[in-house]
Amino acid sequence: METAVLLFGRDMQLLAINPAGENLLQASTRMLVGRSADMIFSSSERCRKTLVTAAEENRAITRRELSLHISPGNDIIVDCSVTPVVQDRGKPELIVEITRIDRLMRLAREDYLQSQYEATRNVLRGIAHEVKNPLGGLRGAAQLLDMEISDPELKEFTQIIIREADRLSGMVDKMAGPNKMLQLEPVNIHTVTEDVRGLVAAEFPDLVRLETDYDPSLPDIRADHDALVQVILNLSRNAVQAMLDAPDATNGAPNRLIYRTRVASKFTIGNTMHRMVLRLDIEDNGPGIPNDLQDTVFYPLITSKAEGSGLGLSIVQTIISQHNGLVEFISKPGKTVFSIYLPLE
Repeated sequence: METAVLLFGRDMQLLAINPAGENLLQASTRMLVGRSADMIFSSSERCRKTLVTAAEENRAITRRELSLHISPGNDIIVDCSVTPVVQDRGKPELIVEITRIDRLMRLAREDYLQSQYEATRNVLRGIAHEVKNPLGGLRGAAQLLDMEISDPELKEFTQIIIREADRLSGMVDKMAGPNKMLQLEPVNIHTVTEDVRGLVAAEFPDLVRLETDYDPSLPDIRADHDALVQVILNLSRNAVQAMLDAPDATNGAPNRLIYRTRVASKFTIGNTMHRMVLRLDIEDNGPGIPNDLQDTVFYPLITSKAEGSGLGLSIVQTIISQHNGLVEFISKPGKTVFSIYLPLE
């Protein structure tokens, strides 16, 4: 049973709770029974008010999308239904039914973003095909012209045309997405993150504090080592560059980049429920992603940087999808976390 059911007495103290409720609140019946509703729902004023209103007005009430703080770093979204049960005159007892919906919301959002991403990707593949054909002709004509002329100044112009045609061809290939087959083999995720940490430390010496919070018990995963390095390096560079571009965002604190690994259980990616997945968090204390970009950051050509191509996060999305994984993020000023989920089975 997925719905948490709690029974509160007339004095608003918990009388009983089902196993789903124990799982939801991450506490045993022995710990919870006898506690007041105010204590159990201390993090949600809306939830507490719902119980009080239902008791005072003796009517059933349902509230949607309430936020509950379960433990540090674990905030969930729930629907809450409160039904008064009057056994005799006086204040009623209350049956509270709580259904967690944040996973459903995440899956719905994931499906929507994935469909939008695929639609955009298909359009770009079509554009890439149409652009590369004339680019190839342009480059070939420039090569033929280069062989026919002897004037060094004119040859410089033909070489510019050839170089720019190659540059545009490479950009078009990136727009269309990686087409290299993955080389899957057992990979230790900490080997990957340590390789990236070394690259970032060399690229941005003394500009950012690199920290780790690893779960050493994680098993190897089947993955492409070099592709994962590209993913984590792209995310790390974006984070560091954002912090350097907005030095006041940290309120005087040092720029920090944290690599964190954990195991998540019973996690759904797409339409598949995985018994266990690896979660890699890349967290920074920079300015955050602008709100108007948060729904489209994984789309190709979307960037807030004047010199950016807008292809880095699109490549991240594609590579992680090729690994049957998921990448998502939360972002606000002072804290941005990109989380990568990869199946452990």
